[in-house]
Formats: sequence, C-alpha cells, structure tokens
Amino acid sequence: QVQVVESGGGLVQAGGSLRLSCIASGSIFSINAIYWYRQAPGKQRELVASIISGCITNYTDSVKGRFTIARDNARNTVYLQMNSLKPEETAVYYCNTVGKMATMQRFDTWGQGTQVTVSS
Repeated sequence: QVQVVESGGGLVQAGGSLRLSCIASGSIFSINAIYWYRQAPGKQRELVASIISGCITNYTDSVKGRFTIARDNARNTVYLQMNSLKPEETAVYYCNTVGKMATMQRFDTWGQGTQVTVSS
C-alpha cells in the first residue's frame, strides 16, 4: 500500500506565496513521476506541474516562471512552490504519484487534496 498526503494549502492574498508538500509513504521501491493537479469549483481537474525521473520538470503555461516543483528523493517528498498567486488559482490541489512498490507492482496513487484560496 502506498499513501500520498498533501499539505501546505491555506488562504493567501493575491500576489502571495504558498509551498505545498506531497509525501508518499509505504512499501515504495521507486517513484517515477509526481504530478500536481488542481481543480477549481465547477471546472475540470488541470495538470499544473510534474517532475519525472527525479529531474524532468514541466509546467502548464499559466504558471511558468511563478511555480517551481522540486523533489527531495531521500524523503519521498515533492514541493510545489507557488509565487505571485492569483485569485483564479483558487482550487483544491492534488498530488498524484506513480512508481513501483517493493513487490515491483506499479502504483498510481492520489492524495486527498489541499485547499488553496487566493483572495483578491
């Protein structure tokens, strides 16, 4: 079993910053990719950023230059540093982790999400 837990959400004013954390735990052999998604009320879930093979990062265009995804391999933790936040980025942010368990079985696990609210 693999568990994924996000934290770090909260209320911030427009232009402010937050750092989200995503921790994966359990019988993990390796983590291949970690994705941050967000879902605003009434909208589809959107891929925000990803880190693949520990070093290849990608961002959706709207967050480039403001968000940074980084991984702490020793702690199976990924951070999403979000700067210059905008009210329209208010959403629940989810972490999705993909890898292999100690049994070599593939896992694809979502966290429960963390709420980010950006006030204008």
